[in-house]
Amino acid sequence: MDPRLAVIDRRLEGVERILAVTGGKGGIGKSLVASTLAFGLVQDGRRAGLLDLDLTGPSDHVILGVESRFPDEKFGVEPLDAHGVRFMSTTCFAGDAPVPLRGADITHALLEILAITRWGSLDVLVIDMPPGLGDALLDAVRLLRRAEHVALATGSQVVLETVRKNLALLRRLDVPVAGVVENMARGPDGAVRHAAEEFAAPYLGCVPWDEEVEAALGDPQRLVSTRAGAAIRAVGLELLGAA
Repeated sequence: MDPRLAVIDRRLEGVERILAVTGGKGGIGKSLVASTLAFGLVQDGRRAGLLDLDLTGPSDHVILGVESRFPDEKFGVEPLDAHGVRFMSTTCFAGDAPVPLRGADITHALLEILAITRWGSLDVLVIDMPPGLGDALLDAVRLLRRAEHVALATGSQVVLETVRKNLALLRRLDVPVAGVVENMARGPDGAVRHAAEEFAAPYLGCVPWDEEVEAALGDPQRLVSTRAGAAIRAVGLELLGAA
């Protein structure tokens, strides 16, 4: 048995809740929602962390404006401070270099980053889950047993088809789903709400399409002040309670 499995539980014992932002498909704004959610929670007085588990194409550091550097080491590694968010990503070790992974290397990379990171005491750890429905996602679900999944969807028929598969998979694995968030909405559309109802998952709200987001990347304070950022912040309050 891999000894890192027992270490992971100890690393996470000071974390009250784990929210895993998922979706089963790339390009639906998962990283933006996860990053903004974590920063918004800090702004609302929570102790929040963010773990980017998109191992081969991480982008949370760009969204939060974090300069990648090797983290401090002492009986593990300390997450970086990203404007108050405790942050960890493969960019902390690889910088801008590509990280091509396949097969067992994916499992070992997930095990390693989860086993070495010292999160300390947090109210919530937000996980930017791997895209797709393959090895990386399945391993992350297995290793993060306490995680409550927040499924991200758009009104696109193509996206909804994949999100339904993702929700069906989580149900089959008996994984808790905290709810479904509609992202990049251009107007009222009941398709995402209907998909949430189909899987008996709470509909957590709608994040509007917002052209100001691109210019706000790298400046989280500006990002949470956009219409999209404010909506994501509201989702965080819905999930954790306004108190």
